Amino acid sequence: MSAPVSEPLLNVPNVLSFARIPLAAVLFACVVYEWWLAGLIVFLVATATDWLDGWWARRYGPLTLIGRNLDPLTDKILVCGAFIYLIPVRGAGILPWMVTIVVCRELLVTGIRGVVEAAGKKFGADWFGKLKMALQCAVLIGVFLIAWLRTLEDTSDALAVLEPVQQVLLWAMLAATVGSGVQYVVKAARLMR
Repeated sequence: MSAPVSEPLLNVPNVLSFARIPLAAVLFACVVYEWWLAGLIVFLVATATDWLDGWWARRYGPLTLIGRNLDPLTDKILVCGAFIYLIPVRGAGILPWMVTIVVCRELLVTGIRGVVEAAGKKFGADWFGKLKMALQCAVLIGVFLIAWLRTLEDTSDALAVLEPVQQVLLWAMLAATVGSGVQYVVKAARLMR
């Protein structure tokens, strides 16, 4: 029996994924100190690293088991942490029950992914999970943008347009979060049969 081939921990996609952890810490500080524009910029940079690490891995490699698990884990730290920190922010519209749904779905899918992959089956993200992530990012971008605009003068027209759009995105995100969670449970049950 041959020894398992070790995967490199430090490569471009993994470094980009790891970068989201300190970026998340900076983002949380931005929320605490109400630095909304800085928070918006940090979050946009973090989401860019999420797109870039996947693109790099598919284009130049390596596609590794570590990367396939590290990428969604750092996404969860960034997104779940941001939602948690935004609960007490007045006007953000992020309620504790909404954050509970987001966090529970992420923990459930992470646990299921671990079980399925430990059984030797691939269990990567699908289109519904990617839609859920895109909507979560859109909601967070909206929260930071609206919070920043509220600190400026003469932005009532922009807010009148953005706030209803933000509400629609928030409910669409919650629906996609629940729907993609159910889909992952069904998919895992089929794979483990």
